[in-house]
Amino acid sequence: VSIIENRTPEQKQAAAQAITDALVEHCGAHADHVYVVFDDVAATDWIIAGETVAERRRKRGETE
Repeated sequence: VSIIENRTPEQKQAAAQAITDALVEHCGAHADHVYVVFDDVAATDWIIAGETVAERRRKRGETE
């Protein structure tokens, strides 16, 4: 799972559990066979329509 960095361990744990539960429910996977790996990407390295997430956040007045 690629996400913008700075998520807390608790947020990642909750997301991983939700992903695992979804694969078990919708795909018939066994939870023991679901591996979730987070790829933390810097907001300056994630580009949407030619603009970094950091730039988009700055324009919206968001802080990290």
